[in-house]
Amino acid sequence: MAPLSLAALLALTACGRAPTDDILRGGIPAITNLHQASTLPPDSVRTVARRDFGWRLIYHPTRAPAGADQGAARALCGLERRGVARIERIPRADPYADPGAAIIDVYCA
Repeated sequence: MAPLSLAALLALTACGRAPTDDILRGGIPAITNLHQASTLPPDSVRTVARRDFGWRLIYHPTRAPAGADQGAARALCGLERRGVARIERIPRADPYADPGAAIIDVYCA
């Protein structure tokens, strides 16, 4: 029975998606680890997403060093070889969903 299970497992893994050459807006490879690229400590980052306007970052400021939002903005815009135009703090629609988390939108120049 084990050889049959192994064959089934190999067949399923062969159907997986191959590495991608997809590119996000701004020329960032889709395989980029955006959480790591934000330069924030891993336990402070909730979401990093590329949007039409730039970047949206949800993080816990209390778990990050002072000025972390500016450092993350520089790092994320740096992926596009652009500077930071502005950082906007977005009010939480539901502050109880992830207590203490902050949302910022980063606009690259």
